Amino acid sequence: MAPEPGQLSSLSNPLATVDQLSTSSSQLDGVPADLESSLRFAGAQLTQAAGILLRLPQEIIAQAIVIFQRFYIGSEGGSFRINALKDVSAASLYMTAKISFLPQSTRSILNVYAYLLSPTSPLRQSPEGSTGKERPDAESYYLSEGSYHSARATLLQTESILLRSISFITQVILPHHIALTYLQTLGVLPPSPTAESSALATRTLAHLNTALFSPQLLYLTHQPPALAVSAIYLAAREIGVKLPSTEWWEVFDVDRETLGFLVVGLGSCGGWIQSERENWSATTCPLTLDELEREIKRRVVENG
Repeated sequence: MAPEPGQLSSLSNPLATVDQLSTSSSQLDGVPADLESSLRFAGAQLTQAAGILLRLPQEIIAQAIVIFQRFYIGSEGGSFRINALKDVSAASLYMTAKISFLPQSTRSILNVYAYLLSPTSPLRQSPEGSTGKERPDAESYYLSEGSYHSARATLLQTESILLRSISFITQVILPHHIALTYLQTLGVLPPSPTAESSALATRTLAHLNTALFSPQLLYLTHQPPALAVSAIYLAAREIGVKLPSTEWWEVFDVDRETLGFLVVGLGSCGGWIQSERENWSATTCPLTLDELEREIKRRVVENG
């Protein structure tokens, strides 16, 4: 993965190639494509939940999710059957926080993940079957010393594997601030925001956050300015805010074809997320290697 030629390094990310998108290590190791998409979504959810429990800002959480997604790209990337989803998620969040202004200790990271992987975790229980009353406070969940030292060794080893896999490119430029700047440039986000402009900004950022869970890996296939423009376009259309009648997106170097593709992709994210939740409503998506092996074996038996 490398930045596109001619792109400003301050506004660009390394993007996945066509070859990387067509084949993954997980698929080569026998993980069905639909299950791989579910695992990506589950990993992003796990990272998001851990970041929230650690009280990290959305910027750090979003960057960690992108790093997590980068790791499993291409035939040279990680495989869900070898590199446990939970370990890569923890390493992504630990590494991203470490190079930010809010580094987290290994114990804090591992305690949170131990809670989220426990039977009482909200990620382990279907919304219909859990009242939440039986769940202990996440802050009171601690690993024993022996378990902690073993988990810490795994965390640091996974971080090393992760860094090598992504060629030590840890930069993740997010489109959120770019989108707000573009809204101001378009004159629809004045210094003193109105109810309409605030709703537009909120809706735009919501689309960008939802896109982190996209099965199309939009953050790995398109640069931040294109994502920002598309989120603005879609949010304005949904809320009914009038934007310039000219092809304003071209000012930000986004062509109509790219805009159309991303608008459709962003608009479909919510429905896909809902379908994933329904598909796994009776059980939970595999988060460990053992759980993944059981799910693959179950599918083999069902398919004869």
